[in-house]
Amino acid sequence: MGFAEDLIACLEQALAGQPVPRVRALHLPPPEAATSKNGEFCALELDDGALGLSYVLLGNALARLLGSDDPKSIVGMDALQLAREFAAPAGAGGDVELRRMLGFAAANALSRTVMERMGFAPPRASDSIGGIAPRMGEHIGMVGLFTPLLKQVTAAGARLTVIELNPERVGEYEGYRVTLDAGELEACDKVLSTSTILLNHTVDAILGHCRHARRIVLIGPSAGCLPEPLFARGVTMVGGSWVTDRTGFIDALLRGVSWSGFAYKFALSAADWPGLPRA
Repeated sequence: MGFAEDLIACLEQALAGQPVPRVRALHLPPPEAATSKNGEFCALELDDGALGLSYVLLGNALARLLGSDDPKSIVGMDALQLAREFAAPAGAGGDVELRRMLGFAAANALSRTVMERMGFAPPRASDSIGGIAPRMGEHIGMVGLFTPLLKQVTAAGARLTVIELNPERVGEYEGYRVTLDAGELEACDKVLSTSTILLNHTVDAILGHCRHARRIVLIGPSAGCLPEPLFARGVTMVGGSWVTDRTGFIDALLRGVSWSGFAYKFALSAADWPGLPRA
């Protein structure tokens, strides 16, 4: 099975015999915020208060959601039923990309529900690059161009190769190189990846090129899912956002302003994770 199917299977296992929350609301940033980092994510809220984040700028998803009935039609829906749409096959009918995105947000929200029921909260991150600790002479792979993090990698004297989808960014730059060829990750000692690879269903292909890496770190606000399927695929650290003030977070998101004061960045390794309770 692929990552999406494995994640849904983990959620089904964790929720077996327990009440499944329903969708309370989908919170979207205002369209004018789409040009800033404050307009990149939506938050799907469940009736138990759990929030699940998802990136909304792939394929102009935010504008499409604002112009569709989806935000209203999913209210009251069984959250696990919606989460299953994350694993919908291509060509399943309707706006599959939007439904997959909503399913991903639901999967993240249900993951928060499961963790809350376990009494688990992930540890705070000690840095912004998942403890990847680049060193002189190492070859670091970066999936997605994290512009604010470039200096943290190159200043250590590490060689940096960035894998991008945008052909306009390809080229040689001071201290790093940008390519479209994910196969170049095969030669990397460590890999730092955006969590967007979960949403766009490229995670299995990308991680398949990272089998020689000693450390694989996946970070981003939407990396809030149950970590088992990622650890099983070789990811060593998952970094996401853990909401601590739901009301403040939702208010900031709806106004298109920074919500960093209402959540903390976490870094979760396999050693930190107790594993799902056994039935």
